Amino acid sequence: MSANSQFTFAAATGVGSLPGGDAREAAKTATGSFEDFPFLPELPARGPGADMIGRTAGMLVELYARVEPSGWRLGDRPGRDTKRARSWLGEDLDALEEFTQGYEGQLKVQAVGPWTLAAALELRNGESALSDAGACRDLAGSLAEGLRQHLAEVRRRVPGAQPVLQLDEPSLVAVLRGQVRTASGYRTHRAVDRQIVESALRDVVGVHADGPVVVHSCAPDVPFALLRRAGAAAVSFDFSLLTERDDDAIGEAVEAGTRLFAGVVPGTDAALSDPAGSVMGVRTLWRRLGLHPGLLAEAVTVTPACGLAGASPDYARRALAHCVQAARSLADNPE
Repeated sequence: MSANSQFTFAAATGVGSLPGGDAREAAKTATGSFEDFPFLPELPARGPGADMIGRTAGMLVELYARVEPSGWRLGDRPGRDTKRARSWLGEDLDALEEFTQGYEGQLKVQAVGPWTLAAALELRNGESALSDAGACRDLAGSLAEGLRQHLAEVRRRVPGAQPVLQLDEPSLVAVLRGQVRTASGYRTHRAVDRQIVESALRDVVGVHADGPVVVHSCAPDVPFALLRRAGAAAVSFDFSLLTERDDDAIGEAVEAGTRLFAGVVPGTDAALSDPAGSVMGVRTLWRRLGLHPGLLAEAVTVTPACGLAGASPDYARRALAHCVQAARSLADNPE
């Protein structure tokens, strides 16, 4: 087993975003649903600065971004958009602190990873930061320092917490394949070399040396091996997008001690099957890979397929409770 296996994860948690705009209500839901693995909620419905890109842009050190009609653009100084993003994050941390009094255990916080950030943030000329290798390096360095400060703040507010850092990388596959569109929309940016991608990820993952890092991607063809080499202790993904092509990479990841955060519960309002039915595919995968059923509870954390920002508040609460029940089913009946 790899060094990653030193981290013991709880059986279920959320991905990150929740519907609505009430920080206290969201914190109550995130902490009440997962007694042993709560998370810091994100509420993008509040508007620019609460969205995943704006929220992470607000964490950057000595780099600032503002909202333009085309999206978030890097600028020279912190403006009202940066201040708004930081203010909302502070509000969310206040609410989390309130609902985690005396809590001891793992606590997950989320931020956008360096490559999805580079694909989304624009330079002054309107092109994505992805078009400039130097800008990508600066962005990764700024993000790493911002995350270091954010994790320190979480520890200060929740002294009993063992922070788990989740890096959201929905654009990672597009970056690797050269599928990110230029500003004109007529071309795509050149694919970034896999070693450069891996190196930047390793540097950002490395800021949390004393705790585990999860990389989340709800796109098809998640690069499990690359993420493992970059130091991710766990990979979070939409289970419905897996194909048998992924089997070898998943088998190798599990055997190397990488935890799977299996997104098996729909992220938007849907009829929920019985909890055992939700994890039937996970059991099937295990049999196909020839892995020992007893490993299931040790290797899998059950989550929604993606964030729940697009769900109704009632469904979001039910989906999170369903994750807990599905994880219990997996532990009780691994066969």
